[in-house]
Amino acid sequence: MKKLFGSLENKINPLVGAAGVSAVPDSARVVQMVGQKEDPTNFLLMHAMAPNVAGVIGSAIAAGVLWSVMVG
Repeated sequence: MKKLFGSLENKINPLVGAAGVSAVPDSARVVQMVGQKEDPTNFLLMHAMAPNVAGVIGSAIAAGVLWSVMVG
């Protein structure tokens, strides 16, 4: 059976996905602090900002769709 999230050779850091909420830049900072607590050589801040900004854009699009449905 094929694995859904890759093999052991291609690991994905789940903290980067945790930064996808639109609380800029707080969630990215939390990801950076947790990552460095696990491994002091981790520098995740800029990598965490990308899904962080994407969360903001997604929230803005969702708000626009909601407004357009409510206004009619």
